[in-house]
Amino acid sequence: MTRRERVMRMSVEQPLWRALTGYRILTLLYAIGLFATAYETFPRPWIAVGYYIVLAVWTLATLPRTASAAACTKRFLTADLTIALTGILLTPIADAPARVEAGGPTLPSIWTAGSVLAFAIKGGWRWAALASTLVAVANLIERGGPARDTVHNVILVWVASIAIGYVVEVARASERTLARALEIEAATRERERLARDIHDSVLQVLAMVQRRGAVIGGEAAELGRMAGEQEVALRTLVSGGLVPVSRASEDTAQGAVVRAVDEDDTTGDEPVDLRVLLAPYAGALVGLAEPGAPVRLPAPAAREVAAAVGAALDNVRAHAGEQARAWILVEDEPDAVIVTVRDDGPGIPDGRLAQAEGEGRLGVALSIRGRLRDLGGSAELISVPGQGTEVELKLPRNQPETDTRRGKAERR
Repeated sequence: MTRRERVMRMSVEQPLWRALTGYRILTLLYAIGLFATAYETFPRPWIAVGYYIVLAVWTLATLPRTASAAACTKRFLTADLTIALTGILLTPIADAPARVEAGGPTLPSIWTAGSVLAFAIKGGWRWAALASTLVAVANLIERGGPARDTVHNVILVWVASIAIGYVVEVARASERTLARALEIEAATRERERLARDIHDSVLQVLAMVQRRGAVIGGEAAELGRMAGEQEVALRTLVSGGLVPVSRASEDTAQGAVVRAVDEDDTTGDEPVDLRVLLAPYAGALVGLAEPGAPVRLPAPAAREVAAAVGAALDNVRAHAGEQARAWILVEDEPDAVIVTVRDDGPGIPDGRLAQAEGEGRLGVALSIRGRLRDLGGSAELISVPGQGTEVELKLPRNQPETDTRRGKAERR
């Protein structure tokens, strides 16, 4: 059965264009009605009649132009505003001077506001300010001076158009941000669905191959080991939680700008997830147990802790053998982050570490304990002959910033 998807486009801007279309028609009828009621007072009514014929034809012919932002071009806006300004300037010629001085309506009347609103919806408050300013100049010329009612009407149109233009910009930015958020949500759900499918099929098969290979032995054991490594790598890949992607949104006059920011960038001093740095150490012979939530540390501290874990695993391979198993446990406590590295090797004999330091071998002293000491933390090493070795790295939270570069220089 074919699944059908219905795609709906959301737009907070489209209702404004429909409202503008209706406004232009209603104000056209209103302007003609005002003229009809005062026809006898016009000394040159034929000028007004000619203008209204042009205005009516223009308004009805350009209805598709005010249906959307794409159709409302700059050329149309310029011509539309020109017709409105022409009507304002023709008013003293067509109408009686007494009516003009008394504050009578201009020929286009409130139809002019529709032209200014088109500028506001199309280009935001800056375009609206430009259009309303030109209308204000035309009104002042028509009246012959800054009369009180003229100034009042000019300021009203100016403030209203700028406010509407600003609201349109905010609405447009919010719409783009919402669309991007819905896109991210859809991608996340699809990734989760794929992760479930892979977990129910591929990962289980790889785990079974690893177990059976270990039981059979021989070449099958090597095949099982490789399957185990691929299982860990694939599980890390599909988990999606280790390397999250955040989106930073900025509101500008042209809408929301969304940039992808990979949070695994540890080159700065921003907090990073310690799990991201420890994930590459996991494999067929190294298990990683971690909290479900991010373990955030300052980037320098996180890098040093990860380096100390790497040094501990190097010691496991060097002293317990390439086939020794190790486990990494990450604990995120309210007052500290604790990372424990344990192996199943033969352990370290008593006095061996002190002897190594005396011989100039400072791997544990500098690579592990030195790193944690520079961060204000501690590294404890517990080893029982025949029962493996356990290294506990503890880094208290809310420590003052430590210059890790200086620590590295001292260790050198």
